[in-house]
Amino acid sequence: MPIINRISAFSEDMTEWRRHLHKHPELGQQCHETAAYVVDRLREFGIEEIHEGIAISGVVAIIEGRSEGRTIGLRADMDALPITEATGAEWASVNDGKMHACGHDGHTTMLLGAAKYLSETRNFAGRIALIFQPAEETGGGAELMVEEGVLERFDISEVYALHNMPGTPVGQFYTTPGPIMASVDTFHVDIKGVGGHGAYPHETRDPITAALSIGQAMATIVSRNHYALNDLVVSVTMIHAGTADNIIPETAYLGGTVRTFDKDVKAMVKQRMSEIVAGQAASFGVEATLRYDEGYPATLNAPDQTAFAVEVAREVAAEGQVIDTATREMGAEDFAYFLEKTPGSYLFVGNGDTAGLHQPDFDFDDATAPYGASFFARIAERALPLEDA
Repeated sequence: MPIINRISAFSEDMTEWRRHLHKHPELGQQCHETAAYVVDRLREFGIEEIHEGIAISGVVAIIEGRSEGRTIGLRADMDALPITEATGAEWASVNDGKMHACGHDGHTTMLLGAAKYLSETRNFAGRIALIFQPAEETGGGAELMVEEGVLERFDISEVYALHNMPGTPVGQFYTTPGPIMASVDTFHVDIKGVGGHGAYPHETRDPITAALSIGQAMATIVSRNHYALNDLVVSVTMIHAGTADNIIPETAYLGGTVRTFDKDVKAMVKQRMSEIVAGQAASFGVEATLRYDEGYPATLNAPDQTAFAVEVAREVAAEGQVIDTATREMGAEDFAYFLEKTPGSYLFVGNGDTAGLHQPDFDFDDATAPYGASFFARIAERALPLEDA
């Protein structure tokens, strides 16, 4: 079975929803207009139990099945990115410096499509919790929802999510059991030396030289302190210092990101960074302080729920278009917070030959939405079967 016929029939409606959302992006936890639009659609579908203001602007809606049973959670993220759009589309962002460059407009639309279908048919036993989450890109909206007790409050026993993927054929799904997305940590190094004239460096203690040396030494953590077959990324992504070509500044800053799947590896990186910063500071006669901020944990798919999700995806996708042992990604995803508390699975669905995620010319392919909506709908029907089905 390809995409569900009923969902295919209202695919033009989904395109309209998606393009409205794309045109009006919001950032972080402040997804109030997006949430209001979602709630309006849910009410149009006849869904009565809607909970607003979760994690500031999140929404959880409950669809009751035809009989009693468990509650399955389906999650979509709603927030955009601080990027100026360059698509030139008729539905391009009208909010300066904000755009849906990661396809969360499409994710929200896919869940709305499933909501419309499930509210019409209700061919399941139990309840579906539709989770519309803010602040995936920044702010950890999933963590906030978990801390506010969403999983316990609605008695969610399993949870599933999708993310679009450019460069993958529309309608192709891929995932893997266990780790699928890395943890993400951020490091900051503040360096204080003695500034002075660029012509008299011997009278200074140069923080730029120290920053460059610290950055180069950090690059050796992966190559010299870490087992090569374990996944680890350490990237220095920022160095800020100086105001003029003839002034050695007093301060410098460098920062970057650490990605891994293993808590022991993370602990090793933190220790080595601390040692490197202290040692390089001493060798250059400057003061240096390391701040290491732990971010999203690794996204870990539960094996049983992932095997089930793969079965469902194979019902929706064309023959041979589901990959169940995909290579894990070094990107991060705050859906990890849901999966720390509740078994579930995270999958990617193809978005076709589009620009890459987080690029100013990215746009979600509307042909993808019926596949994602059908997947969510069949998760509900398969996980919560009616006895007489």
